[in-house]
Amino acid sequence: MKLQLALDRLTETECFDIAEQTRRSLDIVEIGTGVIKEYGMAIVRKMRERFPEKWILADMKTCDAGKHEAKQAFDAGADITTVMAFSSASTISDMIGVAREKDKRVMVDLLQVSSSYTITELNDLGADLMSLHLGKDQQQKGSFQTESFSLVNGHGVGVAVAGGVSLETLPAIVQEKPDIIIVGSAITRAKNPKQAAADMKQLMQ
Repeated sequence: MKLQLALDRLTETECFDIAEQTRRSLDIVEIGTGVIKEYGMAIVRKMRERFPEKWILADMKTCDAGKHEAKQAFDAGADITTVMAFSSASTISDMIGVAREKDKRVMVDLLQVSSSYTITELNDLGADLMSLHLGKDQQQKGSFQTESFSLVNGHGVGVAVAGGVSLETLPAIVQEKPDIIIVGSAITRAKNPKQAAADMKQLMQ
């Protein structure tokens, strides 16, 4: 079970500072969509250089031009990039093809997906890593619910969880044994990010 730190709605300086503070607890450093929009692929390259021992995820949230955006992310040093589940089959399959050529991975973001049939279709395209994602705007009404695991159970895919994960909600999520747990503001907005990340990693073990 890997801990992924989502760096979003932060300045470049804050991203590197928090990633450095939490370095010992992290497995994956995610450069969030908003950060990429602000700083471009340059920050992905810098993160790759600063944290050579970590997996780097570029949260591109691609929905078109899959081959091009996958190459952008991987050439900048990302190990994983993301595509939205509602994207066309050709977009998703193109990205997966690029990932296989470069020995990288594509994570499919299941934001707003509610049908297990969609998971089957994605799996048929070659998708083998998916993110159960409660969006930032949706989190105003609550945090991630473990009932969401029913969407992907039995499909034989790697599962990541994202959306308002906190130290309080983490134990129930851990019981479901996802492959990756994605944490953002519970670490980045904590008074002591280093301790918050360490506490979460300990619970995951």
